[in-house]
Amino acid sequence: MAGFTTIDMIAFIFFVASWLGYGLAVEKGPHAERSLNARMNLRRARWIQESVRRENRIIDTQVMNGLQNGTAFFASTSLIAIGGSLALLQSTDRVVAIFADLPFTAPTSRTAWEIKVIGLAVIFAHAFFKFAWSYRLFNYCAILLGAIPPRERVDEQETKEAVRETIAMNIAAGRHFNRGQRAFFFALAYLGWFIDPWLFLAATAAVLTVMWRRQFASESARIFTSPGH
Repeated sequence: MAGFTTIDMIAFIFFVASWLGYGLAVEKGPHAERSLNARMNLRRARWIQESVRRENRIIDTQVMNGLQNGTAFFASTSLIAIGGSLALLQSTDRVVAIFADLPFTAPTSRTAWEIKVIGLAVIFAHAFFKFAWSYRLFNYCAILLGAIPPRERVDEQETKEAVRETIAMNIAAGRHFNRGQRAFFFALAYLGWFIDPWLFLAATAAVLTVMWRRQFASESARIFTSPGH
């Protein structure tokens, strides 16, 4: 179909299943609370709770600015990557001819190459939407942080509700940021498809392994002795 072989389809299905399966496992799986993301969410909550007790919240706004700037950087990078991917469509014939002469690449058709390039652009577009929405949510979170009543009213119900809203917004922003980064990581695996479907399979498995290890068995994950500490 359109120049794709059986191994191409198997590799692509494995890629999609790995991406979706990893996302579900990290966010909703039985061991999700042990993930690095989940443990950092607890620290996000602790940060907001501690900010209520500070008379001067300049440090909190600085942390928020750092989160916003990092998200904006990845969003702009996603746009550049989309442009670069679409630019490849203008050189399809030349690139296909070059790849056909390389001894370590699988033969590909013009149609197959264009579909692969469009797929890569879609991945980066997905990342852009995630980063852009995360940036908006961090903006909202900054507003909510500024709306938290002063520390003299820390025990009032209004303050507790404001803290709950700020924590929830911060965690949501972080979740979308993580999904955007996940798209970047899997885009690296997707690049293997341009060379060979077997490399695509191997790259997807490698990215999946590295990401899983970072969430559950990396040095960073071992910093926390338990999900609640």
